[in-house]
Amino acid sequence: MTQFPAVRASGQSGPARLGERAARTLVSELARINDPKAALLVGVAPESAVLAAAIDALLPGDTLTVVPAERVSATALREQVTAQGRWVADRVRVVDSLAEAEPAAVVVAGEAFVGTAEETRGAIEALSKYLADGAVLCLATAVGRTAGAAAELDRQGALYGVGADLVLRNSPPVRVYRLRFTPADAAAAERLAPAYRPSSVPLTRGMNIDSNGVAAAGIALGLAALTRLARPKSKLWLLPALAAAPVAAFFRDPERDVPEDPSAVVAAADGQVLSVQRLHDERFGDGEFLRIAVFLSVLDVHVNRSPVAGKVVDYFVADGGFVNAMKPDAEHNVAAYTVLDTTHGTVVVAQRTGLIARRIVQRAPIGALLARGERFGLIRFGSRTDVYLPVEAAEPLVGPGDKVVGGSTVIARWR
Repeated sequence: MTQFPAVRASGQSGPARLGERAARTLVSELARINDPKAALLVGVAPESAVLAAAIDALLPGDTLTVVPAERVSATALREQVTAQGRWVADRVRVVDSLAEAEPAAVVVAGEAFVGTAEETRGAIEALSKYLADGAVLCLATAVGRTAGAAAELDRQGALYGVGADLVLRNSPPVRVYRLRFTPADAAAAERLAPAYRPSSVPLTRGMNIDSNGVAAAGIALGLAALTRLARPKSKLWLLPALAAAPVAAFFRDPERDVPEDPSAVVAAADGQVLSVQRLHDERFGDGEFLRIAVFLSVLDVHVNRSPVAGKVVDYFVADGGFVNAMKPDAEHNVAAYTVLDTTHGTVVVAQRTGLIARRIVQRAPIGALLARGERFGLIRFGSRTDVYLPVEAAEPLVGPGDKVVGGSTVIARWR
């Protein structure tokens, strides 16, 4: 029986365990496609969290082909699928070998790669043969477990990556890669839901915190602990301890209801509209743009969301200063530009630093598809986010002074 190509290095104890959070991240590309699609899951056992996550992600009209892991019986997998009822059994097909599978819109490797670079490369080549045009291959590797697999996946990610996520809440931590070997049409983004991101850590059903906030709060609490040990009679430890909560609150990342109207352009960030103006910017083409600039105070949510559905075709950072983001001179601040190709023309999101903001985070590589309202980055501590829309295609719906909510407020409509 032909199995999924082995990816273990000799002497390894086996693949890293993929828990619920890692599994959800691994199948996120499957979960976000709203159209009926075919998916292929390779290398799983009946108790696999990845298999459970893939089944949970299925929608009516979807099909899922499952290939068992090495030394796993296809019969056991079929029994697992059948036990979940007719709805699942009608959509999930278990095959004996990879050779029986057909091309799919999403291909997922159900085990983390822990082999050598050569084994990993061979497995990727084997799986890539089952990708439909524009399809995505989803893979994971254990962080620090083996250098070979990680190095090869980093290389593949640099060439073909359309996203990568680090899942720390797994034992061991894993990095998930999404690779696309043939171009995807920008129109495909309009059929996507915002992707699940492990960088958004849930606190309650409606409130998350960005992973940057978890790290910042952890550093503050660590400093408090060290200060308490170094100077047990001093109250100085209270300063970093009390700072942990507001620092974490700055990185809050609430869930948002994204309008379903396909003509809607949503705010890329929370804040106050500074200006709505027409201008030319030769960096983005010869046409005229409508620019909607939003100021984010330190009290606003600083997670940035894509205002439209589109494909990331360029990303660059322009050098500059760090003046107050509300002042006209902020035009020349350090800024990161994410350029999107959409069915309505070129759209650009500029993440500008401010007086306090000194770090921009952008998590959408070139080639990635972003759904409208999808998280793609953040700016730390007070800043400005500008959205550039083609003038002939967009009608503004906000003006200076208006308050907007990222991912929810409709700031313009496509004509």
